Amino acid sequence: MQLNDKIIWITGASSGIGEGLAYVLAKKNCKLILSGRNVFELERVKANCNATTEILPFDLSDFDHAKEHVAKAIALFGKIDVLINNGGISQRSLIAETDFAVDKKLIEVDYLSLVALTKALLPHFIQKQSGHFVAVTSLMGKFGSPYRSGYCGAKHAVHGFYDVLRMEHQKDGIDVTLICPGFVQTNLAKKSLTGDGSLQMTDDQATKNGLPVPVFASRMIKAIEKRKFEAYIGRKEVLGVYLKRLFPRLLHYSVLRSKVR
Repeated sequence: MQLNDKIIWITGASSGIGEGLAYVLAKKNCKLILSGRNVFELERVKANCNATTEILPFDLSDFDHAKEHVAKAIALFGKIDVLINNGGISQRSLIAETDFAVDKKLIEVDYLSLVALTKALLPHFIQKQSGHFVAVTSLMGKFGSPYRSGYCGAKHAVHGFYDVLRMEHQKDGIDVTLICPGFVQTNLAKKSLTGDGSLQMTDDQATKNGLPVPVFASRMIKAIEKRKFEAYIGRKEVLGVYLKRLFPRLLHYSVLRSKVR
């Protein structure tokens, strides 16, 4: 399935992976709907897209109004072909030092907001008997790492929900793709929540050495076009998926020996 000329809705589109996706998809003559909280940044990305692009600002955690957001998105171009649920936040704090409010926020933003938007859009896809849900999760949705307990929990939940969605609605012509990034050169680490809910504000070496956003975005789009169930995109950290499956104890000690934080 080629994405050329499709109507694609991207959340978390004001920076990072979402911004990178917008630029690659614009070259495919897609009609884009860009969502996020920062109107100024969304307008900046829109101006850099050589394509028909609209912005739809909202806060992902405002999932009680998901149906309204979906109605507005559909009204922009008359339909939606692909929803890329990309927005989210990360974490850098030990379990014993993390306020429960932080765990709750991670679940709300990284899991429940995706569920709310997906369920609100689902009737539209069922009605037209086609559509593609894409969820940007993480390799942390497949295995764990210290300092990311709440983030890992939310991402694991995303996998469970979308696996079932695929099973229940394949008959309706609906595709589901889970994208699992490793380290990508974005501001995710800087914007990660610490134990008290404040932002970390510093980068880490693993993120600095990650895939450049344009490279990641191109690989991600290829995975979507191939209608993959799951795609693991990164460098050597991708091996963790297979170690978890075959040698979980080896993965456990390998992660403990690593300098990732």
